This record gives sequence, C-alpha cells and structure tokens, in this order.
Amino acid sequence: MTQATTTWLTQDAYNRLSAELEYLTTKGRAEIAQKIDAARQEGDLKENGGYHAAREEQAKQEGRIQQLTALLRNAQVGEAPADDGVVEPGMVVTATIAGKERTFLLGSREAAPGLDIEVYSEHSPLGAALVGKTSGDTASYEAPNGSRIEVKIGEVKPFQG
Repeated sequence: MTQATTTWLTQDAYNRLSAELEYLTTKGRAEIAQKIDAARQEGDLKENGGYHAAREEQAKQEGRIQQLTALLRNAQVGEAPADDGVVEPGMVVTATIAGKERTFLLGSREAAPGLDIEVYSEHSPLGAALVGKTSGDTASYEAPNGSRIEVKIGEVKPFQG
C-alpha cells in the first residue's frame, strides 16, 4: 500500500464511517428500492418526477457506498504517527500560511465531523506541499486561483483525539 492511497483515520472516524457504510448497503438500499417501486406504481415513467428523483438518490447513494468502500479499504486506523516532528497524516500542524497562523490536522476530511480542528487532506495542495517537512521548514503551494502561497511550519505533533 502506498502513501498516496493510504488515508489516516482515528478509530472513532473509522467506526462512524463503517456504520454509515453498513446502513447504506442494507437499510439504505432497501429504502431506495421501496421508493423506486412506489414511484413506478404511479404509472408513466417518462413524466414521473418521483421515480426520477428516487433513481437520482439511488445513484448518489451508490456513489457514496463506493467512496466509503475505497476509503475504508485503504485506511490506516488508530494511533497517530510517532512524535518525530515530521509532517504526515495523523499529525497536527501549526503553520503560518500567507501570514496567518493556522492549526490543522493532516488526514482525511471524513474524520472532520465531531472534531474541533480543521482537517486538510494530505492529497490537497497544502497537504502535499507539507508532507515530509519538519518544524522550521518552509514550503509553498499553488492555490486554485493560480497564486503561490508560502507556508512556514511551526509545531508538528501527533493528533491526540
């Protein structure tokens, strides 16, 4: 498994996402099937808004099931990495970004609900620029608008969720 496909998750986040996947693949699919069947009973499918809405909901749900399946299959769960000062998934980073100090967790955005800290993916432009760097290093990344943003890394410590 390569670093590019591995996603770091806390045990709580992993459990929450596993429960969501379980629900979607069992009760969620059954509920959508019932909605589609009920809408199908209403008649002509070409002009049946309820049917088309249920099918769209089904497509979104199947997409989420695929996303969760891939995420959980490639997840690194549990303890944060060693306290070695190296920026990597599972670390809380304090950095000065474009002149403003920010503190965030480097990891999966799926871990964000319920956490009192911003979460940036290691695959994001910011995360990718910082992975492997240490306290005191500087880096830069290209923002979506094309501008170059400078980052000075301050403290790097393991996440204590």
